[in-house]
Amino acid sequence: MIAEDLINHMIPPLKGTDDAHKAIVWMEEFRCKFMPVVDDQRLLGFISEEIILETNDIEKEVREFDLVGQNSYVNLQSHFYDILKVAADQNVQMVGVLNDDQTYCGVITVQDTLTSFAQTAAVQMPGAILVLSLDMINYSLAEVSRLIEENHIKILSSILKEDPLDPGKIRLTLKLNQTDLSRVVATLERFGYKVIGRYQETKSIETDKERIGMLLKYLDI
Repeated sequence: MIAEDLINHMIPPLKGTDDAHKAIVWMEEFRCKFMPVVDDQRLLGFISEEIILETNDIEKEVREFDLVGQNSYVNLQSHFYDILKVAADQNVQMVGVLNDDQTYCGVITVQDTLTSFAQTAAVQMPGAILVLSLDMINYSLAEVSRLIEENHIKILSSILKEDPLDPGKIRLTLKLNQTDLSRVVATLERFGYKVIGRYQETKSIETDKERIGMLLKYLDI
């Protein structure tokens, strides 16, 4: 998915000469916490209700406010990972989309991006999630893939993130196409990988009965 496919055409831009009252009305109408401000097809930034309330002047033109996210934009061909990164770096909930000559094309909301991601095959296909902790210097997705595929399991997607508790380590989150992870976990641990999370994994019937029993006991049923 690229930015051009994710533009939300239901959210119009404010003109720089629009007043703050119109901005607030549009935020309520379109259920957005931010609205883009555009002049002559150029993105000036984004305005929020919080920015307006700080000045307490609803007659003021939106271009006169201290707008945020002036650098919150991507081009038409940007991947949705880039969209999320820009939104996170700029601390806004939407990003502008510009063409090659920096002309405004529209906006993409973080919610729209996440919704599109949730509809991808990697998310929709059944399977389980495995989280590994490993040293960045020793990281090799090819090696991890080899060990996993030896157990006749496929990796549907992977996400790499620096460990916030240890800058020298990373967390590798894998979506696999099987729900029984016992064999692959044993293989990975045998080769020194540390498994720190297992999700959506099939549990035994006895385990399910035990959990239901504990719940009924808690509810005193």
